[in-house]
Amino acid sequence: MLRNAGLWPWYPASYRPRAVQPRGDLAADEQSTIEIFRTAAPSVVHITSMSLQRDWLTRNLLRIPEGTGTGFVWDEAGHIVTNYHVVAAGSSFQVTLSDNTRWRARIVGGEPEKDLAVLKIDVPPNKLRPIPLGTSADLQVGQKVFAIGNPFGLDHTLTTGVISGLGREIPSQGGGTIDGVIQTDAAINPGNSGGPLLDSAGRLIGVNTAIYSPSGAYAGIGFAVPADTVNEIVPQLIQYGRAQRAVLGVGLFEDEMAQRVFGVEEGAVIAKVYNQEAAFEAGLRPPYWGEDGTLHFDVITAVDGKVIRRAQDVAKVLEGKKPGETVSVTLLRDGQEVTVSITLMPLRQPLR
Repeated sequence: MLRNAGLWPWYPASYRPRAVQPRGDLAADEQSTIEIFRTAAPSVVHITSMSLQRDWLTRNLLRIPEGTGTGFVWDEAGHIVTNYHVVAAGSSFQVTLSDNTRWRARIVGGEPEKDLAVLKIDVPPNKLRPIPLGTSADLQVGQKVFAIGNPFGLDHTLTTGVISGLGREIPSQGGGTIDGVIQTDAAINPGNSGGPLLDSAGRLIGVNTAIYSPSGAYAGIGFAVPADTVNEIVPQLIQYGRAQRAVLGVGLFEDEMAQRVFGVEEGAVIAKVYNQEAAFEAGLRPPYWGEDGTLHFDVITAVDGKVIRRAQDVAKVLEGKKPGETVSVTLLRDGQEVTVSITLMPLRQPLR
């Protein structure tokens, strides 16, 4: 008892707990980071994607977890923004809020070309805190950024870093590319997908979507869809269920096929012209054999004066244009240059 009280004269000091040294106030940048997390964390949610499978013994349908990801509260109506690839394989979804309450969610819309999707939960507005929205238009390399997500199921994990690059291009879930992507060294791991990337004011500047890593784990390079793209696409998904992309109404051959079959080094070879679409009305043609045995085909070489060198360039030129706008399309047809005007039409596609 005397030893426990520290009164035994020869009781070694190393046997007793050491005194705690006062640390003083937190550094200003630490206080700022803590405040950013405290403010933004209630807006971040955990998403579980599930699929239906039948038990071969009981023949009952079971909900099997398909994967997890992150999302964030967009508005008080219960719309949740996440990545398209987080929900693409699921048939039902569960959203866990910051207070650990779980809510069944339904998909409202998705845009694979931007890797964005919107879910909806029916929750009292007072349980929802929409994330503050910033802009990606004035970002600079070197700015501090903060990522909040659920990597490996560890909910509300905060990682920090800087903007490492701007204007990057990454493959999209729809087979095209996402332009203007933000590159960051803030740690982004499996489960972070769909979570917010924040600036030092705690505003949303991007949606974490992908990492570059040979192993699949964090390797210092992460990517986020810019906030201005998110702010353009999400309202369309809420209203229409899909992005209102303007299209010509044609299918294009892949560049390798265009070169191998048609000998076209530059330009986009038209593979199909959809009936009742804009290109059909303008007289664009798919490949066909003439009576003399000659293969005829149209090659798009420019749209609104912008040179088309490969098939993906067509979608890039149409980026930001609206259905109903008119564009000038330059074609190479049987060795002759032809220019036609086409009124763009909305893309007709399923919700998912």
